[in-house]
Amino acid sequence: MSRLACKMYLNEGQKAEYKKRHNEIWPELKKLLKDSGVSDYSIFLDEETNTLFAFQQINGESCSQEFGQSDIVQRWWNFIADIMQTTPDNSPISIPLEEVFYMK
Repeated sequence: MSRLACKMYLNEGQKAEYKKRHNEIWPELKKLLKDSGVSDYSIFLDEETNTLFAFQQINGESCSQEFGQSDIVQRWWNFIADIMQTTPDNSPISIPLEEVFYMK
């Protein structure tokens, strides 16, 4: 099992909408993530900077950031593009973070 962490950026004033959309995550997107080995997926918000911190455990070869060719992921990116900073293909700007400490 491996772990992945990254940061993303929420647009100002979009906390409630971001939470709402993720609380209603599409079942087919959740299934894709779980079927691909992504588990224990959490996203935290630093309200001072609107920085999102995402963490996931991965039992397999892929992480959620590699599913961009999937139709459901592309639809999700389009769905959240108005509330986050994104790249030209509407994928969230996602910056991998280096693990510098881990206590088991």
